[in-house]
Amino acid sequence: MCGIVGMVGRGSVNQEIYDSLLLLQHRGQDSTGISTAERNGVVHMHKVKGQVRESFRTRDMRALLGEIGLGHVRYATKGTASNEEEAQPFYVNAPYGIVLVHNGNLTNTRELTEELFHKDRRHLNTSSDTELLVNVLANELQSSISGLELDPAQVFHAVSRVHERVEGSYAAIALIAGYGLLAFRDPFGIRPLILGTRKNEDGHYEWVVTSESLVLENGEFEVVRDVDPGEAVFIDLEGNLHTQQCASDPQLVPCSFEYVYLARPDSVMNGISVYEARLRMGDRLADTIAKYTPKEAIDVVMPIPDSSRPAAMQVARKLGVEYREGFYKNRYVGRTFIMPGQAVRKKSVRQKLNAMSSEFKGKNVLLIDDSIVRGTTSKEIIQMARDAGAKSVTFASAAPPVRYPHVYGINMPSRHELVAHGRTIPQIAEELGADFVVYQEVEDLKAAILEGSDVEDLDMSCFDGRYITGTVTDEYLAWVEGSQES
Repeated sequence: MCGIVGMVGRGSVNQEIYDSLLLLQHRGQDSTGISTAERNGVVHMHKVKGQVRESFRTRDMRALLGEIGLGHVRYATKGTASNEEEAQPFYVNAPYGIVLVHNGNLTNTRELTEELFHKDRRHLNTSSDTELLVNVLANELQSSISGLELDPAQVFHAVSRVHERVEGSYAAIALIAGYGLLAFRDPFGIRPLILGTRKNEDGHYEWVVTSESLVLENGEFEVVRDVDPGEAVFIDLEGNLHTQQCASDPQLVPCSFEYVYLARPDSVMNGISVYEARLRMGDRLADTIAKYTPKEAIDVVMPIPDSSRPAAMQVARKLGVEYREGFYKNRYVGRTFIMPGQAVRKKSVRQKLNAMSSEFKGKNVLLIDDSIVRGTTSKEIIQMARDAGAKSVTFASAAPPVRYPHVYGINMPSRHELVAHGRTIPQIAEELGADFVVYQEVEDLKAAILEGSDVEDLDMSCFDGRYITGTVTDEYLAWVEGSQES
């Protein structure tokens, strides 16, 4: 999971890209970067470890000249979070000069690495799959060029070849120096990408393409539409939009975890409001809680802030139980789920949340969280509730048990670190220290997200073990578990 944005404007775009990355900070905290280009093709770039607000000084922003650019916030799922060289964007100087940012995770990196070295004669300097992707694109674009000038047809042919070679999830934005901005989405549309426009005072159109719709709303862009699975969008330097379907058999199967946790609630993805989906998750979770938990075991419902709040409100309303806020959140600590390493996550939980004793003392508490992944955070929170005086603690997840690795852009590489893997629900409750644990049913989650939309299927691989690309084997999962750390 990362956040990406690209812009084609009529004036300098550096400040708006910076502002957009602030809005996307929840999608990645490891590193950030911005690249811009002038009309003469000169490319500028600044990327660094850390969060957006601390990474760009005035002198950095002044150096980012140009009316076209892109930006990235990184949450490491491939490569090493501590390696500053793996911060995005990535740049290759031929053909023309290409800068690329990527949200997702490629699943055939071993094969691509061999091909790029032995067949394409391209050198890779990091273990980042984004460096792989930009080199594949550059190689295919080089092969597609005929004549002196680059045209959209050649760009689209190159993207078609990328789809043929690359497996996994990828929403990507590329700046082609001297020509324009390219955005494309994998044939399953696993990771989100949305296109927006606004009319400048001089009558020309400016464009933005990004991970979440909230960026468009904040910049007063009109939503055009989501980029289709397999589609490529090319915006030239004059602001002309060119689009083409570049995949042979595209189908929309977006990631369910975006709606559970990753996206901000005020975003709309694939025509589905994240906030409304989370409300529906709460409605359906309430039915399951009522089925499996004695009513006398619940005096009060509390969310684990912030992403579980909509679901918790609906659970309380439907069960007819009082809703209270028992945890105060420190806004200066990042999202613990996307922090690298178990030790860092565990330490950050108590820094991030503080339990208010007056809300817990002597009460049977129902805590609602968006999901339970490794159990590290959940276990700490349950103990905090007990330390604050809770009489009993029931812990409910708005998502089903996470029993399988996620290989499409969320950092869950190993089954053995997932608290639900190989355990029954009573065993999970014992491991977490809860009196009861209740999970959302798989079909209820799917129905809650898809209700009222035109989307027909979801990637729910971490819940049901069905990997929608059809290319994820047991051998690959074993390799991922042995070679990657969360």
